[in-house]
Amino acid sequence: MDDFHVRRAVRHLRQGGVVAHATEGVWGLACDPFDRNAVGRILALKRRRPDKGLILIGADADCFAPELERLAAAERQAVESTWPGAVSWVLPTQRFPAWIAGAHAGCVAVRVPGHAQARAICAGLGGPLVSTSANPTGHPPTAKALRCRRWFQDAVDFVVPGYTLSRQGPSELRTLAGERLR
Repeated sequence: MDDFHVRRAVRHLRQGGVVAHATEGVWGLACDPFDRNAVGRILALKRRRPDKGLILIGADADCFAPELERLAAAERQAVESTWPGAVSWVLPTQRFPAWIAGAHAGCVAVRVPGHAQARAICAGLGGPLVSTSANPTGHPPTAKALRCRRWFQDAVDFVVPGYTLSRQGPSELRTLAGERLR
């Protein structure tokens, strides 16, 4: 992993930027979840409806401590047993802005990715970040940096050099009730 590129990504994120980065199975678009303008840019790039909500990733489970503390011990163990990894969980929350939850007020999808570079970017930022698949709505997610560059060209502030891992497709999405949403 290249620390220079991670630092550069973090610098862009802190300045309200949008970066493209590799995850376990697909490329993602990332921004600071508390920066409404940056989140709006991602939604516009993807042509995504705001009511769908966005997934957040963190460097470790501590990034989501307020959400995890609200869970029963068995629920928390089930969530943390899948991290780091390609499983996102819909958890109750009160601390993230409405533009993250979309129509799912009081809930947010979160994960600690199995991709070391993605975790390093979160660690550098000092908290969670939005990470949604880097594809326009209606197109399948891509595992290729070149396709991501073609789709978004100069509209993304920085494409972090890297590669996806061996997983096929985006992260799995689960609820505490045991549902798999994808």
